[in-house]
Amino acid sequence: MSQELDTAAAGSLGGFLRRKPGGEHALPPGTPCANCATPLQGPWCHACGQLGEDFHRSTTKLLMESIEGLFHFDGRLWRTLPDLALKPGQLTRSYLDGHRAPQIPPLRLFLVVLLLVFLVGGLPRDKAPVAASFTRSGNTTTLNHTETRQLADLTPAERAELKKQTARVQVKLGSDRADAGASDWLKQRLDKVIDDPERFYLVLESWGERFAFMMLPLSTLLLAAAFAWRREFFLFDHVIFSLHSLSFLGLAICIVLLNPLGLGGILLLALPVHLFVHLRGVYRTGVVMTLLRMGWLFVGTVIGVAFIMAGLLAVGLNAMG
Repeated sequence: MSQELDTAAAGSLGGFLRRKPGGEHALPPGTPCANCATPLQGPWCHACGQLGEDFHRSTTKLLMESIEGLFHFDGRLWRTLPDLALKPGQLTRSYLDGHRAPQIPPLRLFLVVLLLVFLVGGLPRDKAPVAASFTRSGNTTTLNHTETRQLADLTPAERAELKKQTARVQVKLGSDRADAGASDWLKQRLDKVIDDPERFYLVLESWGERFAFMMLPLSTLLLAAAFAWRREFFLFDHVIFSLHSLSFLGLAICIVLLNPLGLGGILLLALPVHLFVHLRGVYRTGVVMTLLRMGWLFVGTVIGVAFIMAGLLAVGLNAMG
């Protein structure tokens, strides 16, 4: 997985797992700040803002303190998650109205949830199948299209037959005639995907995190267009709404992937209801206008996700070169 998202999410996680300053490991007043050497006057350096605490202690103790911080958490975790699930409009509206201290910062929440989605998605499970099966008659191998097979499980003879099929692929760019360069580019990379599917899966997973982050600007722009004539709402409002909405969607995806007690299907049905309640609670719109905007968001999201997936596939194929 990409190091950028891991680093950002780890930093965010550390930010809201941190205990209150001034505990048993706080440096005494007058101690030079480790960062700027300014004498400390309290738990934080008044010159550079660094926490005045001694972190030279065992890994076990640091882990226990992090777990303790998670379950205390100043109550923010246990206030934010129930409101995110049951009262999303109130959660976002409270943040926009300035009541921000009691809840987890939306961007921090989004980054950690996004990392969690990819961690859960990376758990061992079947790889994506290829919509093809093979039958043998004597020395002849025939490609069928009625069943599914794992690409990594194909035999050398089956791979060779699949390559023959992909060799017929033609790419047309803005005309009825096939583009030879584009066709050769695609054929070469499809052959490498067939030969080394595991590498292709790893490339898609690595780039998938970066492309998944594009859901935030996509959602923000769709909301900005939907409320273009509502001058009381600004781009910042749409960003906060999107962060909360996408965070709930990410948590729902995690539960669907894990599917404990068969809750996955129920959550999928609850997603439109959650979005409806969230929109009405934040933007104070009527039922009809909320439904119309939900339709706009659905259509725009489908189109946007299609472009994002096409871009991810193109980057993945290009990396196989």
